[in-house]
Amino acid sequence: MESDQKGILSVINIFPVNPKTKEIRKLRRRRSIVREFSLNTSMHGIPGIARSESVQNRIFWTIIFLIFASIMFFFIIQAIRAYFDYPTQTSVSIISERQQQFPALTFCNAGAFRYDKFIGPFLNYVNNLNLTNVMNADSSGSIQTQLMRSYLPFIINQGQSIEPFMYTLDTMMIDCQFEQTSCSAKDFISFYSSAYGRCFTFNAKTKNSSLHYNYMSSDVSKLTVRLYLYSYQYVSLITEGMGMMAMVHDNEQLPLIERAGMTLAPGFKHRLTFTKKTVYSLPSPYSSCTNEIPLAMKIMFDQYEGADYTYSEDICYIICAQAYIYDQCGCVFPGQWNARSIVLPGTNKVVLAPLCNASDSCFAIAMHNFDSTPSIHDDYCSYCSQQCSITNFIVKSSIMTTPSEWLMTTIKNFVENSSVPLASDWSTQWREHIRTSYLSLELSGESTLIENYTETASMGFVDVISNVGGQTGLWIGISFLSLMEVIEMLYRLIRYHIYLVRRGLTKNTNVPNTPKPDYDIDSIRIKDSKN
Repeated sequence: MESDQKGILSVINIFPVNPKTKEIRKLRRRRSIVREFSLNTSMHGIPGIARSESVQNRIFWTIIFLIFASIMFFFIIQAIRAYFDYPTQTSVSIISERQQQFPALTFCNAGAFRYDKFIGPFLNYVNNLNLTNVMNADSSGSIQTQLMRSYLPFIINQGQSIEPFMYTLDTMMIDCQFEQTSCSAKDFISFYSSAYGRCFTFNAKTKNSSLHYNYMSSDVSKLTVRLYLYSYQYVSLITEGMGMMAMVHDNEQLPLIERAGMTLAPGFKHRLTFTKKTVYSLPSPYSSCTNEIPLAMKIMFDQYEGADYTYSEDICYIICAQAYIYDQCGCVFPGQWNARSIVLPGTNKVVLAPLCNASDSCFAIAMHNFDSTPSIHDDYCSYCSQQCSITNFIVKSSIMTTPSEWLMTTIKNFVENSSVPLASDWSTQWREHIRTSYLSLELSGESTLIENYTETASMGFVDVISNVGGQTGLWIGISFLSLMEVIEMLYRLIRYHIYLVRRGLTKNTNVPNTPKPDYDIDSIRIKDSKN
């Protein structure tokens, strides 16, 4: 027995066992997992590297794989970048709605001011300026016009009311019918236009009332309004012609009638038919559109008798332009005196700005700089983006002469009972006055069809996955199942590593810390078994 043990020890001393055998076995085990994956994976190129029998062949497959993988990653990055550019496309659809919200109708008397109310205070203003001779018949009309334009900013800056100068609805509206039901002044809200004085809106969205609807199956779903202008009360030099300004617009839209209004001439019945068109934009991150109402716009909306209006890009630019002019001149553009409340950039303080004098060149220079300098827009109008939804009405107009003889007496009685003074020659020329001051307006829907323009995302998350999958499958044959193979390989490697760590900890716990022997552990087991 002892001789056998001595023989074994002598063999061990002659042929010592390498102490790194355990590490080699570990390394080979990891290699076997990776090699098994490489030989059996469905990805292209990697099996060619694994089964290569020569260095040259392995280098060839490695280079080819890296080239195709680089091309694949390039196209994948391009696909992901295209997704984060948030591209959009606009789809057009035409839908039929037999029940639609009847649009809002706004109209103003183009004369703006009543001569009998305006001329007295205006002449007092001229007298105080010692410019009485300017109002003589031989004086230049341009000077008189400039004085009239400067008078309105003057009285507004003085805190005086301009309402007495304006036409009221009860003095202009002879009759109103909607769906064969009478409508009155309570169905309208009023506001002041810087160009046309007091204006009136039917069917505006308010906080305390409901909207009227248009039922296309019935021919009675229309609005008819008969109006009287009092053309003899027009103030000369303020307006060139006689008529009404009208605008068909969305119920939630503040009417910019100075820009979009259409002229209705007296002596005619104006028939307006409308079709509806809507534009819907995607919110951030696909576009910069917004529905948030800035503070200065909220204050402006409060002047509209409880109207529940929404954000408007055009109005936003008017307000921020006024803020820039005020910052430069200490006053605001007098042509937009209904937008005096401003908020300077970087503050929440509301300033009720004074109106500039019409003869002051500062505001004209500031307006030119504002319109021609993009950087000013960035500083003062950074919050002015396009609204996310826009509703427009395409209006067609046709006319016929009016009034008929049977209406003459009705109109005559209305004018004579009005609070507006009669013309000096009314008793003899009342028919002619009616023909130059009366008009009728009829508004109705033309079609049940609504044209919708809807912005949609042209690339979604599924499209990105499809693009990435197409690129990976084309260049190196990766699919979701291939990724599962990679995950399986990583799982096996991690599991094997955890196993080795646990076994090492177990041995360190059970075996005392003794010098590492220079012989194989199996020799000890043989020795113990012999004993």
